Amino acid sequence: MNENIMTYETVDLGDNDENVIIIDQTRLPGKVEMIHLRTAQEIWDAIYLLKVRGAPAIGVAAAFGIYVLARQIAEEETEFDGFYKKFKEQKDYLDSARPTAVNLAWALNRMDRVCRQAYEDGNDVQKILEILGKEAREIKQEDIRVCKAIGEYGLSLVKPGDGILTHCNAGQLATCKYGTATAPIYLGQERGYQFRVFADETRPLLQGARLTAYELHSAGVDVTLICDNMSGMVMKNGWVNAVFVGCDRVAANGDVANKIGTSVVAAVAKQYGIPFYVCAPTSTIDLDTPTGAEITIEQRREEEVTQMWYKERMAPEGVKVFNPAFDVTDHELITAIVTEHGIARAPFTETLSKCK
Repeated sequence: MNENIMTYETVDLGDNDENVIIIDQTRLPGKVEMIHLRTAQEIWDAIYLLKVRGAPAIGVAAAFGIYVLARQIAEEETEFDGFYKKFKEQKDYLDSARPTAVNLAWALNRMDRVCRQAYEDGNDVQKILEILGKEAREIKQEDIRVCKAIGEYGLSLVKPGDGILTHCNAGQLATCKYGTATAPIYLGQERGYQFRVFADETRPLLQGARLTAYELHSAGVDVTLICDNMSGMVMKNGWVNAVFVGCDRVAANGDVANKIGTSVVAAVAKQYGIPFYVCAPTSTIDLDTPTGAEITIEQRREEEVTQMWYKERMAPEGVKVFNPAFDVTDHELITAIVTEHGIARAPFTETLSKCK
């Protein structure tokens, strides 16, 4: 591979903090294109259209985005009341881009709290901007530390030479470094573990094929791409010793929402006695959501299934399409949830709250 995607920043601030720079993930793997986002519409579109995706990366992009917009607001609103009114409007607008990943609201609410606290501490708008910029950068650095810690805990669950199956993309492209579900793989790669990785293609957006297989191959990992309906065969063949997946939201009882098809992988893994691990930063743990039944599941356009990946339409005109972006994996199918603070096991209603 000529281009190592691992050398690029998934999300970053531009020169003079005037814009957000992201890898346009809709162009991968064919082209690595960095795009600059300056307006609220551009940032919203980038999140909604999956130009930036993955719960942690969305959170970082949102934090950078509201900071960039705050700087623009401050050019016209020098008094806090006017500034904060527009800040809140932009924050709520960005928050509407995607409903399932909790990190979007988590990062924006964190920036909102910092903004209000800075004002209560007696700071003017210009000082508040400085504090917001510092907080946004800290959110990114936290993400890197969190992923590294998840990787260390995850690595303790496997041994050199193991076969690992992963679904969707919970890799570096979904975070700022290491990824979540791929963090044990990358740390193992650095330490000579020689894992054999199977990456599901992951319908409907093919993020396993376009992104996970791409970045793992780019990093020199032994990765094999499989279609989603092949996971049972590779497990039955004894090629898989553990499953690692990421997630977008963890309910209080341990149910998790992740890319559609994750629940199928979990059920098949249970059938063959293979441990199923969810790698989840504590920022994705939503203790206010009792079970997975209360998680809003994003519905996406039918064209993503019928024609998006083909030169010609591959399904009949007028056929009905069901295209949820996520499904919910029942906590009973999950062996453990790996966080940056440790490994949570059942009963999750008790162990998850300790991780937070």
